[in-house]
Amino acid sequence: MSVVIYVVLGVAVLVMFGALWTRSLAQGAERGVPQAGTLMPVGGGVMHYVDTGPRDGPVLVLIHGIAGQLQHFTYGMVDLLQGDYRVIALDRPGCGYSQLANDGDGASLGDQARMIDALLAGLGVERAVVVGHSLGGAVALRMALDCPDRIGALALLCPLTHTQPDAPDALKGLQISTSWVRRLMGATIAVPIGKMTAGKVLGEVFKPEQCPDDFMDRAGAVLGLRPQAFVTACSDMSAVQLEMPAQAARYEGELTIPGGILYGAEDGTLSPDRHGQSMAQYGLSCETLAGRGHMIPISAPEDCAGFIRRVAAKVL
Repeated sequence: MSVVIYVVLGVAVLVMFGALWTRSLAQGAERGVPQAGTLMPVGGGVMHYVDTGPRDGPVLVLIHGIAGQLQHFTYGMVDLLQGDYRVIALDRPGCGYSQLANDGDGASLGDQARMIDALLAGLGVERAVVVGHSLGGAVALRMALDCPDRIGALALLCPLTHTQPDAPDALKGLQISTSWVRRLMGATIAVPIGKMTAGKVLGEVFKPEQCPDDFMDRAGAVLGLRPQAFVTACSDMSAVQLEMPAQAARYEGELTIPGGILYGAEDGTLSPDRHGQSMAQYGLSCETLAGRGHMIPISAPEDCAGFIRRVAAKVL
């Protein structure tokens, strides 16, 4: 038997093993972090959300970042806010337990904004403070541009607001623009690799702070060990690269929603200057937290909740 045949057989065995391991990890993830909230069909898919707090209270809408899920907010922030606000934390389209109708191949920033707006309309929300973390900040800004009537203010946490010349080191593995490639990788090797490298990746995202020991379960990060989570994260990376230049160009003259930005001063994932201070010219003030990094909804929930309260007090 030739060397080529041995190589082909070896690759086939590895791919098959990866697919079986992927299935096992995905099933384990869903057992460990089951669906937490309610599903609502909207145009383009199905949205998963948690709706808590007084129904007649002022409304906060919480949008998580790339490769995340609504547990990034239920980890610590929701409990601090739900006594005084109606808090709606959601899984972005294709993330967590939200589903996409386009065979799950990701949604543009514009489509995500539209689907979230449709969810809020279905829930009878007329006006809300929209909170977006990281990539969720870009989606919140897109909502402010495309459907501003439902937004009273923006309270953005370490948001992506402009183009990012280079992907952060922790996210470089998501730069796969070809749909069939990311689907193949998601079904075979990406999830096992993600399992093996999770500690290093999370260390990069959290630095200079420490990733908490319960992040995988309590913050739902284990849900990232599913093929759809990988495919969606890759799609989000592509959407950012394709759409952010045009979106940022719209801020001048179109971004009229008031609000503010809170950044970890030591954020190594997104630059506080580039993505935070730069938004002052469009009416969004920027504050920083000394010694904090990118994952402040997890590491500094009290500071984030206080910031959101200050923004909400001005408009609700």
